[in-house]
Amino acid sequence: MFKKSFYYLWGSQALSNTVDVFYLVALMTFVLSTTNSIMFATLVPFIRVTAQLASGFLAPLMVANYRLPFLLTISQSGQFLLFSLLAFYLSPWIGGNSFLLIYGIIACISFLDGWTTPARNALVPRLVSDEVLMKANGMVATTDQVVQFAGWALSGLMVAKLGAFPVLVIVAAGYGIAMLVTFWIEDPLEPPRRGIWDRRTASKQGYMALKEAQTASDPSSEIKSPTRWDTLKEGWVLIWKSPRLRALTVMDVTDMFGGSVWAGAFMLVFVKEVLLKDEQWWGYINASYFAGAVIGGLLVVAFVGRLEKRIFAAMLAGMLGYALLTTLFAVNSYAPLALLLVLLTGPMTELAAVSRRTLIQRSASKERLPQIFSAQATLLNTVFGISLLAMSGIAEWLGIVNMYLFAAGITLLAICTGIVNRSSFRKEVHIVEP
Repeated sequence: MFKKSFYYLWGSQALSNTVDVFYLVALMTFVLSTTNSIMFATLVPFIRVTAQLASGFLAPLMVANYRLPFLLTISQSGQFLLFSLLAFYLSPWIGGNSFLLIYGIIACISFLDGWTTPARNALVPRLVSDEVLMKANGMVATTDQVVQFAGWALSGLMVAKLGAFPVLVIVAAGYGIAMLVTFWIEDPLEPPRRGIWDRRTASKQGYMALKEAQTASDPSSEIKSPTRWDTLKEGWVLIWKSPRLRALTVMDVTDMFGGSVWAGAFMLVFVKEVLLKDEQWWGYINASYFAGAVIGGLLVVAFVGRLEKRIFAAMLAGMLGYALLTTLFAVNSYAPLALLLVLLTGPMTELAAVSRRTLIQRSASKERLPQIFSAQATLLNTVFGISLLAMSGIAEWLGIVNMYLFAAGITLLAICTGIVNRSSFRKEVHIVEP
């Protein structure tokens, strides 16, 4: 069963992710046209990722003290206000050109966005019944891929036709609508909100009430609350103490380390050096990759009933299929076949990713999922950044073909991790509290 709040969450995040793509393209276009510097333009996504990483470190403090819908509302409201300010500053009427201010606003917007994905992933199992959880994850994953697939192409066309500033206005309006939708999201694990700014979690409110009552009856007594350090490390401790969560996290991290090979720059080198084609074919392969991911998400939703019965096997099958297809892609030099292979990796990638996310959501209590997803998001973002540097070195020293073969080998290591820890997936795993 899907609660109404799930559709509000799904819609608001889909819209927010769409305008995120629009604003990245519009801002990079604006910076590039203003400075004629590729370095200044690439600072936009770099600052974004860095700010999100910093936000991820602090996310456990936020999710421990504040309701998840409130965090989403604050995030969307802050992004709407900041981006409106940025659009006005860059408008023809003001003509702002201080890149220090522009980058500062981008950092603040990205910081606010840093806790939305952990909050969303933790909210999904609260807003749907367990029997449709995998279907819900498939729906969210498909939407994410549609946004990536259509967003980059559409935003480029819009910037080319309308110019950067009109697109920025559209982005600000999109953030505003996403902000309004979050007002209707309710967390079933929390008492109904008395208002938009009813922000504290029930556990936090209970602790504060207990502390006040205890202090009134016995001023010398003291009820100790978890320190900030305890809160920050809680998600990491939960992951470490649960064999299933630990295995899934290692698999996620290992897979992420190899997943960076599909970044645009690597594929461009492969197209030119191996397929002996130009940038046009690079665009075809990018489109094929995202189209495959969209098809994969739709297939997961369509066959969710069968996949649910063998979700662990489905996860391993998806990863194995991805590794084999990546290997074939690496050793192939025929361009049309490369398009087909990239298209087929999409269903395998989505099958593995949706299965893993569903298993993670079922491996801990719903109250602890925000802390767990916050820790994982921080870890995965860090690993992705390291992976880009490492894969660049491998491509430089060993060649682009060996880089893709290396990535396929890394996925096989992730599969081995799952097989070695398969016993933890055959039983319900109790999460030991820190």
